[in-house]
Amino acid sequence: MYLTVKALVLRVTDYNDRDALLTLLTQENGKLTVKARGLRRKNSPLVAPCQLLAYGEFTLFEYRGMYTINEAHSIELFRDLRRDLMKLSLGTYFAQAAEVISQEDLPNPELLSLVLNSLFALTRLGLPEQQVKAVFELRAACIAGYTPDLFGCHVCGNQSPTLFDLSGGALLCQNCRAAASGIRIPINPGMLDAIRYIVYCDSKKLFSFSIGNENLDQLSSLSEAYLTTQLERGFSTLDFYKSLLI
Repeated sequence: MYLTVKALVLRVTDYNDRDALLTLLTQENGKLTVKARGLRRKNSPLVAPCQLLAYGEFTLFEYRGMYTINEAHSIELFRDLRRDLMKLSLGTYFAQAAEVISQEDLPNPELLSLVLNSLFALTRLGLPEQQVKAVFELRAACIAGYTPDLFGCHVCGNQSPTLFDLSGGALLCQNCRAAASGIRIPINPGMLDAIRYIVYCDSKKLFSFSIGNENLDQLSSLSEAYLTTQLERGFSTLDFYKSLLI
């Protein structure tokens, strides 16, 4: 049986001397693991569309529960991303996080759109990397089922919260800070406005906001801590990206 999908390559793993296994994120079929025969051969026609972070159209053949690539064509290779190690490492982090969040054969078009739009923002919109990173992390957390409660202090309803509870995904005011026993991060009105915008805005306007540099640093730290706390894991690609910042 043949299946044609548009997909983003999230991971490439050597399979033997000639072949490789690809993890694809598709719109209709969720995450798929497929075999790319001959990918490691010199001059293989699959090299471009089957590289990490390539978006393309794949024709797959299924045999005994395993998909093999029959044909592949590139749609977007994000060439500018590949010329900048910082941006490439950040994009690779997005791919690793998406692989963790996605599930086999479960459609997740919102996640695919988020990753593609984040890669596009890194290369075409001229935005600070920290802003793109924060947007990806917060929306990825929401897609994974961890949408935070941002309507006010979750204990008393105070509309001037000063803390964000990472474990509970909720706001706290100064008077109710003892209600949470986990890690609480200070939050100011500017950060709160940005977080609310990212979480609740239309996906087409995700990157259409501005925030001061000081708040941007804090927003990036909070979004990273929130995603990793909720997923209960770290990311080697994120560690590598952060090592480049030193």
